[in-house]
Amino acid sequence: DEEEDYMSDLFIKQDVRPGLPMVRRVKEAIQKEEKQKEANEKNRQKSIKEEEKERRDLVLKSALGNENKGFALLQKMGYKSGQALGKSGEGIVEPIPLNIKTGRSGLGHEELKKRKAEEKLENYRQKLHMKKQANEQAADQFRIRFKTKQEERKMEGDLRKSQRACQQLDMQKDIDVPKETWFWIQPEEEDKKDEEDKEDECTSSDLSVSEKLHILTAYLREEHFYCIWCGTTYEDSEDLSSNCPGDSAADHD
Repeated sequence: DEEEDYMSDLFIKQDVRPGLPMVRRVKEAIQKEEKQKEANEKNRQKSIKEEEKERRDLVLKSALGNENKGFALLQKMGYKSGQALGKSGEGIVEPIPLNIKTGRSGLGHEELKKRKAEEKLENYRQKLHMKKQANEQAADQFRIRFKTKQEERKMEGDLRKSQRACQQLDMQKDIDVPKETWFWIQPEEEDKKDEEDKEDECTSSDLSVSEKLHILTAYLREEHFYCIWCGTTYEDSEDLSSNCPGDSAADHD
């Protein structure tokens, strides 16, 4: 362990080719470290558990001798070493292995630990299942909302189409004022609206788009013999009822 004397002849005579001294010193350091570890391992005092384990393994590996009373009784009854137990030799050959408990936990701790692990796994599976169900419900609700919005847009388009047709047909009959204010598409002139128009708007706003469409469709059929779904004006009510498939979008699909 003494430090190297760089002025000694031993150091001067060493191989000084590039790379070689460094490699040799690294190898020597590694060997020295390994030797030190081996020495520490030999000098280390074994713990009581390690000593008990070594003695137990040594005893378990060694076969029973005649000094063992149980083995001696078996030999008196005709048993030979290496022979299976039982009258016909159908029993076990090797002794039942020992299950030695080395931990400090109480009896039944392993079963409890196993049961808790199974419960934890089951809870995790239930959470995954509930999360999957929630995602599926959210997706279903989104599809329903999307479909409802599409149907509402289509219904609003049908209402505007019916209002334009109603205004055109009423004007052809020299009707200057619609039966209901919302029967026609009104221009947005907020400054020129009177109190009566405001009351009509409040009344009409209580109706849904579906209700307005149903009322306006019935008016067009009764007043003008016109079917918005067919886009046809019939001669009379008899012609309408006999040639028109129905009075709703579903009937015409």
